[in-house]
Amino acid sequence: MKKKETRILNKKMLERIIIVHNAIKSGMYPNNKQLQKFYCEQTGYSKVGEATICRTIDALRTYFKAPLEYDRQKNGYYYFEDWDFALNNISAQDVFYLSAAKTLLSSFQGSPLYDEISGVIDFVTDTQAAGKSALLKRIAIPPAPAFSVDKQVWDDILKALQGNLVIEFDYTGRWDTETQHRRVRPYQLLLDDGVCYLYGYAEERKAERLFVLNRMTGLKVTPDHFKLPANYEFSARCGGGRFGTFVSDDKDKYVIDFYGDSRQYIKDRVWADDQKISDFEEEDRTRITFAATQYLTILEWVLSQGCNAIPREPTWLVDEWKDHIRLMVENTKM
Repeated sequence: MKKKETRILNKKMLERIIIVHNAIKSGMYPNNKQLQKFYCEQTGYSKVGEATICRTIDALRTYFKAPLEYDRQKNGYYYFEDWDFALNNISAQDVFYLSAAKTLLSSFQGSPLYDEISGVIDFVTDTQAAGKSALLKRIAIPPAPAFSVDKQVWDDILKALQGNLVIEFDYTGRWDTETQHRRVRPYQLLLDDGVCYLYGYAEERKAERLFVLNRMTGLKVTPDHFKLPANYEFSARCGGGRFGTFVSDDKDKYVIDFYGDSRQYIKDRVWADDQKISDFEEEDRTRITFAATQYLTILEWVLSQGCNAIPREPTWLVDEWKDHIRLMVENTKM
């Protein structure tokens, strides 16, 4: 709770700094009393203390190195050099793109990440006005399944990441449906298709694992520190594949044929760093070859294309693909 209050106070201070700066920049040589009045007029507040204005002046000098002096003859503050506050230089185009970024993040709406970032964007760009832009309304994210993340869990994980602290929690996995206690060294937060994951080293498994934040309960940040490995990046574990949040220990070479309208779909994107795409027009076939460690998401990817995708390598992928098709056929008879 204390952290949240500090965050709000910092935001209000930034608001005061901008208002005070604009008054000084106008050349009216305002003094403390005048700045108090000007601030209230701009915000609609009934009053603001003189000490608060003094702290704001001090923040301009200390944090933003403003060339600020007090003219005793004119009884007010002024800038002895041409200087402007960075936020005042945001162009209309910048406002548009920052507001559009908020729209692009909408798949994470309901998570602390979205709340924090959209709050900053709203403050910087004043999206209450920018949101009325006709062009901005022409950028949209189609509705998608929503995930909500407990803010306390999010905040505790950020604390653990910042201090390299081990965390403990109870977890229900995708395959291990029985809830188990976990002790994890957190490496990274991963954001994938609206879902927030924790990637780290599970001490009880002696291996790196992925955890969905929504499935964590009873999370505690321990006082135990760990040394972050030099190469801890999740992307370095994907074997060159770009199939989302999944990794395994083995890197395989994949050969998959696509047919019909899936051919163009495959050619529209980069699926792996080393991908090679070949067209066989006489067979209405496009082949993609690549290497990756993300076998499960690759299997799901192939299955999602139905009859338009046929895996050729590796052998185990072909066998699992056939097993899934066989089960689907059997399920239709139930």
